[in-house]
Amino acid sequence: MKQTYTAHVFREEAWVVAQCIEVDVASQGRTEDEALTNLSDALELHFTPPCATITPKLRKVEIQLRAA
Repeated sequence: MKQTYTAHVFREEAWVVAQCIEVDVASQGRTEDEALTNLSDALELHFTPPCATITPKLRKVEIQLRAA
């Protein structure tokens, strides 16, 4: 599925910054094209669901509560 987003592109010193207006994601590059490509990559990562790389080891812990 393709989705279109709006980028605010501006220069910040030696870098071109591309900031997504709809989502709080930004990236940069040496050129406008590079900044937009990097923003596209960052948005794809932003919307990729997390995937556990290590299966957590879950254990039960039993405690005794004291009545006051």
